Amino acid sequence: MSAGGRGGAGSRGDGGGTSSPTLETVAAAAGVSRATVSRVVNGGTRVSPEIRAAVEAAIAELGYSPNRAARSLVTRRTGSVALVVSEPEARVFSDPMLAGITRAIGKALAETDLHLVLMMAPADAARRRLTRYLLGGHVDGVLLMSLHGDEPLLKELAKAALPVVLMGRPMSPLPIPHVDSDSVDGARQATAHLRALGRTKIATIAGPADMCAGVDRLLGYVEALNGAPGIVAHGDFSMASGEAAMTELLRREPDLDGVFAASDLMAAGALRALRAAGRRVPEDVALVGYDDLDVAELTEPPLTTIHQPLPDMARAMVASLLTQIGGEHAPESVVLPNALVVRASA
Repeated sequence: MSAGGRGGAGSRGDGGGTSSPTLETVAAAAGVSRATVSRVVNGGTRVSPEIRAAVEAAIAELGYSPNRAARSLVTRRTGSVALVVSEPEARVFSDPMLAGITRAIGKALAETDLHLVLMMAPADAARRRLTRYLLGGHVDGVLLMSLHGDEPLLKELAKAALPVVLMGRPMSPLPIPHVDSDSVDGARQATAHLRALGRTKIATIAGPADMCAGVDRLLGYVEALNGAPGIVAHGDFSMASGEAAMTELLRREPDLDGVFAASDLMAAGALRALRAAGRRVPEDVALVGYDDLDVAELTEPPLTTIHQPLPDMARAMVASLLTQIGGEHAPESVVLPNALVVRASA
């Protein structure tokens, strides 16, 4: 053995290298036990503020980084949460609504120690693999959005002990908290605005009937008509479907003078169809969208629309999930208000 010896953990050897700090070196620097350092690192509560501050100062000074694999064995946590979007990959990255809420959730999670795993499952086989992954202990919790119908995955997650939060209410009641904006009231505001402008033949381009947003926005439109017969065509929230639905509505009701589209993308498609048919907006047909995405300000004319508070919804989803991951009971569901934004289209 050389005169210098091997050196202890955290000491500098003859080669000039420095070994990574350990729980023991942090404990020695802070003047506490290894067990106390472990409690601080793993989020334990039985530590005084003074001791916690001393340990955190030692961690910062030494540059200690917990071994995530070893830590997960102790805490039984992975440090990751899954965001599951029940749509094809192409739709997730091309739809500004889905992209916007994904960014907002990522930003909210960036303020925590949790990593985001984005997962898409448009087909049954992919859903089965995804279910096995989620229930196999690979994530600490799940955020779900853009669900269609009675999603089987929801029933599997409802039976498990895994923390889960939905964006939008489920089509069938389940013991899973959700975060939503008030789509019924938002659609009611949009349609009432068209009526206040003196429009008397108001149609709607409704969303999918197997999604809560599509169902609720159609309901709000109907309620705002106070029993008057509605004029309805359905789309899938995409621009192409909005254009096709508007073409159908003009064929069925050529003298309509107002349209509420249940998404801004469908409203942008409707504008294209109205222009092709020689109809002026808003002179001949007043048009209102939904979501208040960037596209609403970029159309010609800019869209009157219903503003959804996407950043607030994302923060509420993350807060609900963190509460459950922390071992507390699932909080109540959250429904946030919307607001009418008036621009030139109506």
